[in-house]
Amino acid sequence: MADKKNKTLYLWLLDYGIVLILLLLILIFSIASSNFFSFGTLTSILRQVSIIGIISVGAAFVILTAGIDLSVGSVACISSLTAALLLKAGFSIPIAIIVTLMIAVCYGIFSGCLVSFFKMSPLIATLGMMTALRGAGYLITDGLPVYGFGPGLSPFGRGYLLGIPYPVILMLAVFAIGIFVLSKTPIGRHIYGVGGNEEASRLSGVNVNAVKIFTYAFCSFLSGVAGLVLLSRTNSGQPAAGVGFEMDSITAVVLGGVSLMGGQGRLSLVIIGVLIMGVLSTGMLMCNINDYVQQVVKGMVLIAAVALSYVSLKMRDRIIAQG
Repeated sequence: MADKKNKTLYLWLLDYGIVLILLLLILIFSIASSNFFSFGTLTSILRQVSIIGIISVGAAFVILTAGIDLSVGSVACISSLTAALLLKAGFSIPIAIIVTLMIAVCYGIFSGCLVSFFKMSPLIATLGMMTALRGAGYLITDGLPVYGFGPGLSPFGRGYLLGIPYPVILMLAVFAIGIFVLSKTPIGRHIYGVGGNEEASRLSGVNVNAVKIFTYAFCSFLSGVAGLVLLSRTNSGQPAAGVGFEMDSITAVVLGGVSLMGGQGRLSLVIIGVLIMGVLSTGMLMCNINDYVQQVVKGMVLIAAVALSYVSLKMRDRIIAQG
């Protein structure tokens, strides 16, 4: 009986240990900085991570199919530029949003087709897309910010509902939709199936190519949404925006327990990974830690997350095999 309880405890720690890590980080930074543990700081962290959180949902869909999307930051950037240019040209806000998101979906469909039909490595396909879109952003703006179109989306980026910032509410809604799709719909089951065993999914009648294209299109769609949120916060399109979003989103997803090998992980824990990235960034900033040190820490967190994901998977399989 004790042995069974120990195994249950180990499995629980493997699944939910990330929550303990988040609480430990909050405790450490609360001790290091007297201003850290406050409602204002919590709101600031949630607002800060809202963009990465939205992107992370899409990134999780792709990673669950054993793929990866490095273009999310560039898609977010060029989407903010696209919306800014449309607003500056006199288009209404709804039209600018719809056109921007439709174009963002096209980026994802293109990447998905490269991966599905041309059997291109997801790393290479999305790296090429990342570089091309980043260059296109500088070309269409001559490297200058796009502004001068009135309030635009800024009321959304700076507004609150019952004390909660609108971007945070949007992030939570996106997570809720993502969790529903993955757990309650056929496409969600197919995503897990393709990531777990692509050939078995194909033999069982699943259109593997369609599933992959859907995940990349959905990821780009959410990156476009994140770009609109970014535009609402700054009220200008910045061609240098979105740098590093891909690393932060992938780190958050892997921290949340989604396996880079695909087919395993829950979106409900990815939000904890997102919060860890936000707590780390804000905590280090409030402790006046050097920017270069922050980059080193974030890189080490990514390495540790991938290593932890691999070790956890092996340990879980061993515990289950032992009964």
